Amino acid sequence: MGDAIWQVRLSVPEAAVPAFEAALESVEGGALALGGPDAQGRVPLTLYLGEAPDRGTLDTRLAMAAAAAGMPPPDVICALMPEIDWVAESQAGLPAVRAGRVWVYGSHVAEPPPAGTVPLLIDANLAFGTGRHETTHLCLLALQDLAKRRAMTNLLDLGCGSGLLALAAARLWPSARVTASDVDGPSIRVARENARLNGFAPGRIRFDVGAGYAAPEVRRNAAYDLIVANILAGPLNALATQTARALRPGGVAILSGLLTGQEPAVLRRHRAAGLILQARQRLGDWSALVLRRLG
Repeated sequence: MGDAIWQVRLSVPEAAVPAFEAALESVEGGALALGGPDAQGRVPLTLYLGEAPDRGTLDTRLAMAAAAAGMPPPDVICALMPEIDWVAESQAGLPAVRAGRVWVYGSHVAEPPPAGTVPLLIDANLAFGTGRHETTHLCLLALQDLAKRRAMTNLLDLGCGSGLLALAAARLWPSARVTASDVDGPSIRVARENARLNGFAPGRIRFDVGAGYAAPEVRRNAAYDLIVANILAGPLNALATQTARALRPGGVAILSGLLTGQEPAVLRRHRAAGLILQARQRLGDWSALVLRRLG
């Protein structure tokens, strides 16, 4: 049996989903699930947490999302779930996900990988990154596009969550050094285990815990040919100067976790830091920007 976990439940109009999704995805250690719209056009959102949520912080995030969506804060139910093997329960209904050549599957999936794909085993857990969110999908596509055109020798997955993007990068550039960091220690433990389950030798991907570029392994391995950061617009902007400094001249950054409406602010901040737009990809309301350091 698994540990009991906390469940935060709310429902919002379909048009407001992107704002609330962004707010809840940023809750540390959380896993977000969305349902389909009901007859009134409201979409249920459920956030799973390994510990009781900080209601003050949670209410503030939801109030900001509501203001951005032009609506009053929604009713929220926080409840401790009974002890169940919730990972197994959540996996049971999750099919494999394909993003370009990358095929992401759980251990419950019996079908073999399609021919010509890059299979990666990632089970649902409290670490963000199973390939199902639009931003992860966009980052996987951007990585594959770059792999067709550029050799990379030194890569960083900043805010790696489950480690999916780091694992994909290590497959796409087999001889490159790959570093992965996250501020959340449990996520790093999950990412290390995912690397082992996918057959990577110990040390093939260097994992470390730390905020932004402060993790020792991240500092030690700079400068990078490629940085992928699937976090949020606010942290991306706060780290813009450090991102530029951590890249080699001509190095590339894939930035995601942002809504299309947040692109202008993110671009302004990174252009000021010395990065220029090379490409962009969009999926629904979400965006990924590919930027290059001048020089």
